[in-house]
Amino acid sequence: MRGALSGNVSQVSSTRPLRRQPRRALSNLAYAAYERHVAKSLTPQSIPRHVGVMVDGNRRWAKERGEGTAYGHQAGADNIANLLRWCDEVGVDVVTIWFLSPDNLINRSATELEPLLTIIENTVEDLAATQRWRIHPVGALDLLPPHTAQRLKEAEDATRDVDGMLVNCAVGYGGRREIADAVRALLHEHAAKGTTIEELADLLTVDHIAKHLYTKGQPDPDLVIRTSGEQRLGGFLLWQSAQSEFYFCEAYWPDFRHVDFLRALRAYGERNRRFGS
Repeated sequence: MRGALSGNVSQVSSTRPLRRQPRRALSNLAYAAYERHVAKSLTPQSIPRHVGVMVDGNRRWAKERGEGTAYGHQAGADNIANLLRWCDEVGVDVVTIWFLSPDNLINRSATELEPLLTIIENTVEDLAATQRWRIHPVGALDLLPPHTAQRLKEAEDATRDVDGMLVNCAVGYGGRREIADAVRALLHEHAAKGTTIEELADLLTVDHIAKHLYTKGQPDPDLVIRTSGEQRLGGFLLWQSAQSEFYFCEAYWPDFRHVDFLRALRAYGERNRRFGS
């Protein structure tokens, strides 16, 4: 019996790759050819300076595979370095990745939130360790557990002198909260100068508020990508995205591939950006 079983296993193991390998090889060749085709279609106008990405669909991706949410969050985290390399390769200057919103902090259970925060901490720390990109946490860090906020700040400090692409890690980030924080900072600044409310009301402009955003000094996002098929902002870069182009991808974030990124760039390059004119 053992000899017969061993023979069957040997036969299966020797023949199965022969049946599957050609299909897989052909699929890989077709994918590579299509990827090159899309890449060749890109023009200088296809390259945005600032890309915002809503990395959505991790939980649904895990559920479809019969796995827990932490499995999906980790799979999504593992894809972030790929995205940054792709952006780096084409010459993007700034990338903003939305990891976590204030609503997530409030509405998700501790059993999901605690491992998710650990995954975020480790991911940002790993990105910083490459010394390839400058890490900049954006969001209401005061809403985060102190150890999480500390690790994010340490990642920023560790990459402060890196001459590379700027990566905004949006953790505890909400667009409405950002605008409120910007106005609050503006009021404190002018109160310290002795500016009255009436004087401030007379001189206040859009630029005054923009100078107090989490992303102050950065170009606004040219392209905002959201995965998982959802077609809404959900509070992401509300102020900054007034003139952004949006690209909605059906793939869940863990399945987002290089060719999906190239398609987003191609679609962006084909847009006629009028900036309200």
